[in-house]
Amino acid sequence: RMLKMPEQEEEIDIFTSGLVPKHVILSEDEKAAILKQYNISVKQLPRIKISDPVVKRLSAKKGDIIKIMRTGHVGEYNYYRAVVG
Repeated sequence: RMLKMPEQEEEIDIFTSGLVPKHVILSEDEKAAILKQYNISVKQLPRIKISDPVVKRLSAKKGDIIKIMRTGHVGEYNYYRAVVG
């Protein structure tokens, strides 16, 4: 008896789900400004893996900094993550 392969699941756009906050890759100028503003190096930022679905969707590269714009009960705020291998 042959087993039927399940059909591929429909791909979901993670950015329109309402569960994933807006993510953007910083330009080199923005990256330099953030590192200077906080007086830190890229290695001191929290990390996000290159295998993360959001990183893949953005086509980010190792060494990029991703700005994550969140909204909470205290208002809007930004997180920064360094893309690592």
